[in-house]
Amino acid sequence: MTALDAAPGSLRLRGTLMVAGAAFCWSIGGLLQRLISTDAWTTIFWRSLFAAVFLIAYVLWRERGRGLAPFKEAGWAGLAVGVCFGVASTMYVLSISLTYVANTLIVLSTSPFMAAVLGWIVLGEQVRVRTWAAIAAAFAGIAFMVINSAAAGNVVGDLLAFGPPLVVAIATVLIRRGRKVRMMPAAAIAALVAMLLTMPFARPAEILPIDVPLLVLYGVGQLAIGMILFLNGARWIPAAEASLIALLEVILAPLWVWLFLQEVPSHAALAGGSLVLTALIVHALLDARDARSVNAPF
Repeated sequence: MTALDAAPGSLRLRGTLMVAGAAFCWSIGGLLQRLISTDAWTTIFWRSLFAAVFLIAYVLWRERGRGLAPFKEAGWAGLAVGVCFGVASTMYVLSISLTYVANTLIVLSTSPFMAAVLGWIVLGEQVRVRTWAAIAAAFAGIAFMVINSAAAGNVVGDLLAFGPPLVVAIATVLIRRGRKVRMMPAAAIAALVAMLLTMPFARPAEILPIDVPLLVLYGVGQLAIGMILFLNGARWIPAAEASLIALLEVILAPLWVWLFLQEVPSHAALAGGSLVLTALIVHALLDARDARSVNAPF
């Protein structure tokens, strides 16, 4: 935190803009999923392939002259994190193909809370009272949303949405245990894993020409560039601020599908989502306050 606070204002501003840019990139995923006509498995395959090629090229460019050494240095920890993110990426697309974009994003936004609980169970990390309160409020909102989705036939998509935050929480614990995972090679591995997972179910040759630019945008613009912006930008701002800014994805994603496709979230999603977002925002604001003051109150 001392190093971050001492960073020039221009670097903090750059970090803030990059994390906001990442949230914007990620937020267009639901809209792209609705616009692409291929089935979910084929979409994930091509999205992951384009993302993997771009991320591998980016790592090789950043580590010029080192060849594949960065991927070797990621080791088993990097592979495990990559597998986790690959599974999360696959379940994300499957979820938004079966339920409202708002529902999926609301559940996904609880990943920091799941990581806190898993860190407490596996690593014995302290969980503050306010975090437990935020977790309780968030999951009350999600429970209300999911129960009401059962009547609308969206419950499978809602339940699939629990997979990504849980798997990302597992990856977070792995990173905390290893603390040496090189995230950019792990991100490229994640894209390759998602591609391999979907290969048996995908029909890559059956995509329409009109879908190709959308799939490229989905893989490169939404996933790969979003990841690059976040991982680089988050270095220059406190984690609490990065988490707060990243919540833009949860707000923007349902907005895009509403503006362009008139997909209106259910009343249950709006009510439950409001509770979840309130819990997340209040918790992140308190964390940001503590990050700025050594003597911050409880």
